[in-house]
Amino acid sequence: MKFILGILVVFGGVFGGFVLHGGNMLVIWQPYEYMIIGGAALGAFLIANPLRVVITVLKSIPQLLKGGAKYSREDYLDLLALMYKLFTKARKEGLMGIENDVEEPGESALFQAHPRVLKDHHAVEFITDYMRLIISGSMNPHELDALMDVDLETHHEESERPSHAVYRVADALPGFGIVAAVLGIVNTMGAIGGSIEEIGMKVAAALVGSFLGILLAYGFVGPTSAALESRAQEEAKFLQCIKACILANVQGYSPQVAVEFGRKTMESDMRPGFAELEEHVKAA
Repeated sequence: MKFILGILVVFGGVFGGFVLHGGNMLVIWQPYEYMIIGGAALGAFLIANPLRVVITVLKSIPQLLKGGAKYSREDYLDLLALMYKLFTKARKEGLMGIENDVEEPGESALFQAHPRVLKDHHAVEFITDYMRLIISGSMNPHELDALMDVDLETHHEESERPSHAVYRVADALPGFGIVAAVLGIVNTMGAIGGSIEEIGMKVAAALVGSFLGILLAYGFVGPTSAALESRAQEEAKFLQCIKACILANVQGYSPQVAVEFGRKTMESDMRPGFAELEEHVKAA
């Protein structure tokens, strides 16, 4: 797993270098410093964010640990095949022919044939909402395009809130490390009449607090924020593909050409060739 591998590389590089330089790992183990920094970071995170964002972040971490991109090449091919079949059915049977599929996608044989898309409730909701508007015939392509842009912007802002919330924690962690270090120095002042070894250990504990805040900020929490943002951008790209297909269909292009519009929104490492897409949608 890429995420776990990155964590291991950070640990190996930092602590491995420390040990090879003659450091003693037992000095790093300062549980009360960890408690101060971790507790302050968690408390600030809870204060700053609504409950739904906190829950979303907690749900997103296991997904990061699984690794890999949120959407694969097969997911996009499944999506384009679904859009092709939906547009083809609408062209043959009329828009009313797909009304039941749009109203009850979970019960639709057309959607059930593409489980990769059906399991993504955001994608299904986006498809069905705008196909309903098209069936109603109340909007022209320009109005539909503008409404989709507003919808996508709102969705993107919402999907990026978890990454922003985690980034703010990363931004605050060096400060919490300083807090832990200052408290460690205060503790050291209380033992100023003790032995040199005791005072040295307390100073080391204080410095570990500062070190830990910086390491967590730039080695773990900051990169986690970037990974969450990347997943939000992947979802936005998937919805952009749906938008391109629907708008092309509304403008009168054939189903094959409409899904070609969607193919052009895909990134190069995901994008199938023209012949490959044509063969896939026809086979589906």
